Amino acid sequence: MDKAITHAWAALGADPGLLERVSYERVPGALPARLPVRESARAAVAVCALAAAELAAEGAGRTAAGPAVPLSGGPGAGGPGAGRVRAVPRVRVDDGAVATAFHSERFATLDGRRWDGFAPLSRFWRTADGWVRTHANYPHHEARLLAALGLPAGSDADAVAGALAGWGAAETEAAVYAAGGLAVAVREAAEWDASEQGALVAERPLLELERLGDAPGPGRRTGGEGGGAGPDGLGAPCAGMRVLDLTRVLAGPVATRTLALLGADVLRVDAPGLPESQEAYNDTGIGKRSALLDLAHGADRRVFDELLDTADVVVTGYRPGALDRFGLAPEALAERRPGLVVARLSAWGAYGPWGGRRGFDSLVQAATGIAVLEGDEGRPGALPAQALDHGTGYLVAAGVLRALTERRRGGGTWRVEAALAQTARWLTHGTEPEAPRAGATEPGAPRDAGRPGRPYEPGAWLVERDAPLGRLRHALSPVSYEGGPADWARPPGRWGADEPRWTA
Repeated sequence: MDKAITHAWAALGADPGLLERVSYERVPGALPARLPVRESARAAVAVCALAAAELAAEGAGRTAAGPAVPLSGGPGAGGPGAGRVRAVPRVRVDDGAVATAFHSERFATLDGRRWDGFAPLSRFWRTADGWVRTHANYPHHEARLLAALGLPAGSDADAVAGALAGWGAAETEAAVYAAGGLAVAVREAAEWDASEQGALVAERPLLELERLGDAPGPGRRTGGEGGGAGPDGLGAPCAGMRVLDLTRVLAGPVATRTLALLGADVLRVDAPGLPESQEAYNDTGIGKRSALLDLAHGADRRVFDELLDTADVVVTGYRPGALDRFGLAPEALAERRPGLVVARLSAWGAYGPWGGRRGFDSLVQAATGIAVLEGDEGRPGALPAQALDHGTGYLVAAGVLRALTERRRGGGTWRVEAALAQTARWLTHGTEPEAPRAGATEPGAPRDAGRPGRPYEPGAWLVERDAPLGRLRHALSPVSYEGGPADWARPPGRWGADEPRWTA
């Protein structure tokens, strides 16, 4: 079995015997990079699909129709669920589907219009002693960047380049963050590893899945059961489950988009004054609904609390501590709602000196040495996709699915924790490029082992459909298993325009 898949599945505390249900197809040219991006991307999708298949089998409650696969309880091995037998559907991961999905924001179009994901001031800049990466896609981030550099509003790239030519990279990072903006000095991997935050990241697992306390298993409410669609009882393992989505670009929305694919009723909630891109939502909002609520306003907070009282899952993607004043820290949610699954993802991890910092995929690449490793001739580079975002998104979805399986078997309140920096560590230190194989037929062997395989062509994984705002083209999900859903049940609508209520 592929080492990266084995590593990721072990991080979920899952039964290693289920890995025999996974196979994959290698596609040359998919996600080319110096680092093993294809291997880590494949692994993140594979464990997500396997976790979905496991939950589907658990929800269907069927006995094995093929080879018997014992479900031994993952983190509670030998505990609830041990000894029972279910036919976990087979999972096949296609590198072509993975590569296309990891570029989903680039492929998404509405009436032929493509989204340009990065603003002019979001890029690498040369400084007096190195390089810095900035993120200024949102107006408030651009304003804070310019203010930190002493530049007037509306300044262009030439003005920023001129200002930064006289600044040091570390000096820029400190000043921009102090102003509430986003800038990170480009570091060598060894420099990041030697830093306090880098050392703390190295001590952490790829992903954390923890039972926070006891709680009864799901009751008979439709929303607590799942496993509800398809003639074979496997189609949508999250059918009827209610997911509160408190995330923004990009990892969190990928995670909740995946849960929506699997049948969950996903309601994204944003603050009215916080800007969001409709183009981004056209990509990550598929299968979901979106509402605006001001949690500092009494009436809106009461509506939110009613939603929370019957939610099965809460996924948050804001910087650690940002939602604590609303009682939305994982521990507070667990105390309030025993039986809840709480997933939190962040850029740098919810610990250490960078724990409260904002961050995005491009910035984490710059800080952790990836930009240097992917660069050329002294100039920093980037991964072929926002692979930290997408990979972390699928890992978070996998963690939620595994928590739901464990909750179904033996109850409990569950916490899932992930960070882009931990995924970056996995990519740079924990994933190996696959070696050419002479041919193999054991579980996990690629179908094209020992022969060239088909070249990568994204068109096979793109579809078009009518949406409320126009004709939408989008990437299909790479999360697939026998009997599982092939596409989302609904296209995205207008961001923030839905009523804040559950559909059922």
